[in-house]
Amino acid sequence: MFRLIYSLLLYLLLLPLLLYLLWRSRKDPAYRQRLTERFSWQLAALKLKPHGIVVHAVSVGEVIAATPLIRQLQKRYPTQPITVTCTTPTGSATIVDRLGDSVQHCYLPFDYVGAVGRFLRHLQPRLVVIVETELWPNLLAGCRYANIPVVVVNARLSAKSAKGYRRFHKVSQSLLADIRLLLCQNRATAARFRALGYRNELQVAGNLKFELALPTTQQALVERFAPVMSNRLVWVAGSTHAGEDEQLLALYPALKQQFPNLLLMLVPRHLERFDKVADLVTGAGLSLWRRSSDRLPEANVEVALGDSMGELLSWYQLADLVFIGGSLIPRGGHNPLEAISFAKAVQSGPHVFNFKEAYRQLQQRSAVSIVSDATALLADSQRLLADKALRQTQGQRAQVFFLQQQGATSRTLQAIAQLIGASMPHHVHQQGHETFWFDPKFFSTLSAAQFDSQWWQQQDAVIGSSSGRNIAYFVKHQQHKLVLRHYYRGGLVGKLLHDQFWLQSVGNSRAMQEYQLLAWMREQGLAVPKPVAARYQRSGLIYRADLLIELIPDSKDLAAILQQRLLTQAEWQAVGKAIARMHQLGVYHSDLNCRNIMLDGSGTVWLIDFDKCQRRSKGPWTEQNLARLLRSLNKELGKLPVFHWQAAAWDDVMQGYQQQLNSKGQA
Repeated sequence: MFRLIYSLLLYLLLLPLLLYLLWRSRKDPAYRQRLTERFSWQLAALKLKPHGIVVHAVSVGEVIAATPLIRQLQKRYPTQPITVTCTTPTGSATIVDRLGDSVQHCYLPFDYVGAVGRFLRHLQPRLVVIVETELWPNLLAGCRYANIPVVVVNARLSAKSAKGYRRFHKVSQSLLADIRLLLCQNRATAARFRALGYRNELQVAGNLKFELALPTTQQALVERFAPVMSNRLVWVAGSTHAGEDEQLLALYPALKQQFPNLLLMLVPRHLERFDKVADLVTGAGLSLWRRSSDRLPEANVEVALGDSMGELLSWYQLADLVFIGGSLIPRGGHNPLEAISFAKAVQSGPHVFNFKEAYRQLQQRSAVSIVSDATALLADSQRLLADKALRQTQGQRAQVFFLQQQGATSRTLQAIAQLIGASMPHHVHQQGHETFWFDPKFFSTLSAAQFDSQWWQQQDAVIGSSSGRNIAYFVKHQQHKLVLRHYYRGGLVGKLLHDQFWLQSVGNSRAMQEYQLLAWMREQGLAVPKPVAARYQRSGLIYRADLLIELIPDSKDLAAILQQRLLTQAEWQAVGKAIARMHQLGVYHSDLNCRNIMLDGSGTVWLIDFDKCQRRSKGPWTEQNLARLLRSLNKELGKLPVFHWQAAAWDDVMQGYQQQLNSKGQA
């Protein structure tokens, strides 16, 4: 109901939204450009490769924070196309500047059902990574429907924002349930998300903004301007807003009288204010240099205007003292971490609630100056500009704090790999209405023939079969032995529709779901079959599916073994341990029975047949899984003439199960 009301409201706001873009475009023409991307129209013209990773970073700050993570994702998953999205022209420019052609790029569409649907259908991502708390209901719902895991990284939730979410508790729970993994900046944020009802995987990974990657273009800029600015005392005011530039300019004459070589550099937060700030400077009777002139500033320039995008880090490097804007007025302040990474003495006004925790910790270390108003800022600037050693000491304390907080990128990458797998090894091939996933170690290319049992028979490669609801064929491919399984329906519906399933997206189909789950479980160390290839075959409003997995050598299922002999106490305990490991990883087996548990010649316990299985949060389903296995054993005992199952052996299963839980924590 919430999403229906939300979608209706969005459509009512469509005209005001377009008018807003036109209004913004008066000062920044980029807002009326690439409008088709904001509705996911004509995406094919961008030639974006599908089946990769989408990283959404709303604007400049998030792009800068995400850049080291994106580069690590590129190293970890070199065959996967990475698409970086944003919602602002400045964010787009930063993506191009920092990542260039190494990533794909487009705007994230407006959160309309149709636009989101077109976006996801075109890109068919295997993973969506959202930087910070940019939660759009239709995007999250679309990912859930398409079985695309969503990870929120660098999540930050203030007490004020959490209070707002609590007013709409049911809506918040619905949104949060669609997030598979939530990686928070700090414990306070994690506790607030838990209090709001988030029940999926949550970790405190740290703040990505503590790990900056300075573009080579910016280093070149520093080298170009350093000789000119090294003879000046440079006071950089970064990310300033209307109402702050006026106050800073009013302070400058008094500071200039005390420090004749002082250069005030203003870097407004929004590019549409560049000309306005320039008028303020000249209106105050001060000499002005603009970065957009592309000339070096002359020695008598009093105020420099950083009217360029994406170069703030370079100006921070060249600064002697840094003021962080958005803080003399109640905007909540901006990120101080970029400046302190260069060991700069940092000043801020009193309004810092957007980065409250960072400023709190810096204050504890006497590593930042927080002033109450412009008068206090004047006194603090006089104190710091007059004492180079004091500036250096404050800056070094801040930099030590910055370096101590690093590691968020590696922790985030590790958590993502734990969620989706470390290598994402399969390749994707599309042919007409068919989509194939396959492991390139087994097949260099793939077609429909490899999923046809008659083709294997023609190759004289069928080495056996097994029957149940359907026939699974055992085939030999080069040195590998594989199992070919076609998906069939069960029950009464199966008699009518046989092997036809109502249309789902590729990633949400039976074959691809099982393929992904098996690949992930193997990476976690579970003994499950290796997925080799999968096929999704669309026809109108239905699809069919097939799966190829590697045959487990020298193995039999429990039902077959128990028709021949008793299992030892150690074997039953091994069964319990294998199930516990599966449960510890949050994997629910929809049909855990004695025919889906295998023992090989070495005594290893294998779990098979993960059709319709899924990963779940903690809950009573673990006990239900065990109860299902026990029922299947008792059922076979009552059905088969010889079946060596004794109820007392269940104690051995549970003993092994508990031993595994106790060795690595509760499931």
